[in-house]
Order: sequence, then C-alpha cells, then structure tokens
Amino acid sequence: MRRRNKDINWYIRKMMIIISLALAVLLSIKEVSEVRKKADPHKVENWAKEGAGFGISYIWRLQYPAATWDESDQNSILSGTHEKSMINVLCDILFSQSPLYRYGGAGKTETNHGEIDPAYEGYLESGRFYEEHSFLLYDGGEESGEDGSINAGAHKAQPAEQPPAGGETAANQIPEQNQTAVTDQAAKADKGSTLTADKDPAMTCASSTLWPIAGAVYRKEQLADYDFLIKHFYNIHTSTTAGRDLMKADEFLSKDFTLEGGNDKPQILIYHTHSQEEFSDHGPDNPNATVVGIGNYLTELLTKKGYNVIHDTSVYDLQNGKLDRNKAYTYALDGITEILQKNPSIEVILDVHRDGVNENLHMVNQVNGKPTAPIMFFNGVSQTPKGPIEYLPNPYRTQNLAFSLQMQLDAAAYFPNLTRKIYIKGLRYNQHLRARSALIEVGAQTNTYQEALNAMEPLSEILDMVLQGN
Repeated sequence: MRRRNKDINWYIRKMMIIISLALAVLLSIKEVSEVRKKADPHKVENWAKEGAGFGISYIWRLQYPAATWDESDQNSILSGTHEKSMINVLCDILFSQSPLYRYGGAGKTETNHGEIDPAYEGYLESGRFYEEHSFLLYDGGEESGEDGSINAGAHKAQPAEQPPAGGETAANQIPEQNQTAVTDQAAKADKGSTLTADKDPAMTCASSTLWPIAGAVYRKEQLADYDFLIKHFYNIHTSTTAGRDLMKADEFLSKDFTLEGGNDKPQILIYHTHSQEEFSDHGPDNPNATVVGIGNYLTELLTKKGYNVIHDTSVYDLQNGKLDRNKAYTYALDGITEILQKNPSIEVILDVHRDGVNENLHMVNQVNGKPTAPIMFFNGVSQTPKGPIEYLPNPYRTQNLAFSLQMQLDAAAYFPNLTRKIYIKGLRYNQHLRARSALIEVGAQTNTYQEALNAMEPLSEILDMVLQGN
C-alpha cells in the first residue's frame, strides 16, 4: 500500500509538471493573441483542462482498475459536450490555484462599463482605413519622385543646348490630320500677321493674337478616346484610379473658366504649401531661389496683364523652426481659408511647388529660346482604387481636372516642351475651395532658379488664355 501511495504521489507530481507546462503554453498563446488578435485563449484553456482531465482519468483507471469509469465521460471530454465530471472539477480547482493561472488573468469576467468612447471608435476607424490604404501615408505627397524612366515629361527632357530628339519633334506631336491647319497658321505668323481670334470648333486649343501655334493641336474626337487621352496627357499614381466615368474630355473642354468679376477686387490667389522648396543654386548669394521667388515673378506677370493678384508668402511647412511637411496642407488650408473669407471675390487658387526627382535627372527644355524648367499640373481626385475618400470631398473635382487639361492643351499648342504629363494622385491637396484650383510643379530641385523663372512667362500666357475664355 505504501508503495502504491508513493506511485500515486509520483504521478501527481508528474501531472503537476504537465499542467504547469500546459499553462505556460496557454499564457504564451494568450500573449500572442493580444498582439495579433487571432488566437483564442479560452479555447486553448478549455483544451488544456480537457487534456489534463483525460490524463488524470487514465492514471485513475491504471491505479484503480476496480473502480468504475463511465466511458461516455471520456468520449464526451474529447468531444467537448460533456457535463462537468469529478475529474473536470478537480482540474478546475488545480488550475485556479496555480500561480501561473492567476497571473495570466484567466477566469476573470469582463465588465462592461457602458458604450465605447466615440473618440476611440474614430481612432479605430482611422487605423483600419490607413491599414487598408497604407500607401497614402507613404505616397501622400505631391512629389513625383521621377527617375527619368516613366514621366520625365510629355515631351522628353533634353539638355538645354540640344534640340528635342527626332521622335519628339513638334511635327511628330501633331496629329497628321491637323498638320495642314497648323502649318497655315504658322505661315501667317511668319509673314508678320497675328492669328485671328477665330477658333475652329473642332480643335481644342485656344485662339491667340500674340502667339503662333508651334506645337501639337488635337481634335475633340481624338480626346474623346479614353485610351488616347490617358496615354498622351496623364500619369496616374497607384494611390488612385481615373476611370472612364471620371475622365470625360468632352465635359472638360465644355467648361468655361472666364473670370466673372472685374479686377477691382482680388481675383487670383497664389500661395505655397511648401514654401521652403528650393532650387539647385539656392544659397547665401541667391536666397530668392525658392518657390516663393518664382511666385513673386508670376504675380508680377499676371498683374501686368490686368489681374488683381494676392501672393500669400506665409510659411506652412516650418514648425518651431524645423521643416515639417506632414501637416503643411492642414496649416495651409487654415491660412488660405482665412484669406478667402476676407476676399470672397477670389476665383483662382494656384499652389506653386517644385517637384522632387532623382538627383541624376535634370529636366530642362528650350521654350521661347530659353532654357526652361518644365511645369507639371497636378490633380488630387480624393479617391483610392477602392472608391472615394469620404472624409475628403471635393465638389470641384471635375472643374479642377478640366482647368488643368485646358491649360495643358494650350501649352502643347503654343509652348511645346513646356509641360510634363498631368499627374494624378489620390488625396485632395486643398483643391476643393474653388473651381479654378491648380497645383503646379515648376521644375525640380535639380533645376536652377533661372530655369524656373523662365517657365513663369509661358505659364502666365496659358493661364491668361484659359481665364479669358478662349
């Protein structure tokens, strides 16, 4: 009898070791579940208890074969559908007294203290949104990050001293059926006459009495072809989509952007979300070589054309003396909203930037005989590939797209090599305040200040063409 008791004690000790190991596994899985929210510690706990109960029952039968043991209990233990037997109760007691079990917090009942804090619900919702659209956190900026292989420009960027490559000449850019009309108009300009204000209704460029057509002119039926439109005029980032339901050239071309009011009140607002963006020759000897500097020049040119312009030189991307662009668009929205409240007559909003590209890429073309940094119109469409971003509504999205396309077409006709393809990304970029809103990238950090300044003259011309309703 004494030997048998000794054996029983030995088995009990072994069982306690097994139970402790099972609890250790249970707690490990529970810790993992707190991180991943996938494992269910309650199922593991029940499994551990049932496994321990099955082991004890085996020992019981081995040591006391004469004792009765209902086999249905054993089967029910394995199936998980049994009533609690004596062995299960014993396991519960052993588990509940284990320090590891108490430390793990098993058996505690959760107390509901009322509804979840709404702020916390918003936090969870925003977390879920960015988990699904994480690329918006990393690619939410407006810089294209070009390396020269995808979209160096609608016309390929060339060194200043070289003419465009043969495959990118103006003649090759002009659709074949349009070349005769373009040649006739260019011939008139060569004879010293100016172009008439008449505009072929089938054509898409504005009429100009100052500039001869020197580049590509497109017909409306060409742009009605969605594939043609996207291929020739747009670069669409993976953060968004621009489907046939949105990109309707006929609707874009039908928009009239003629300014409604006179110039006795402010009409145009120029500002810079990223005022600290500099050009390659910025330094102590050239402190004006920033986007604010080219904004000053654009303001001067548009003012000479008779427009009433406000140039907001506020700094939105410096916080406590440090560069901080994470919230620059939020700060800029506060600033320009205040300006618009004081000047509701403003109809045009231009956010002037410079792009960020690979350091080995120097984009410069000859425009009007000057080395010129190409400009890129930029549209935020407030949608991901999965659908609209509900908290970033833009009631003027179609008008914004139309505004940039009309300027792009005029640039292609009168100032070839001035523009790159229009860039489209998924966020809003504060383009929801006016129908005539545009974000304009002027060159990049590898361009000189003078190359960027040279782009302001043709930019002011195409702005004037569209705002005059040509």
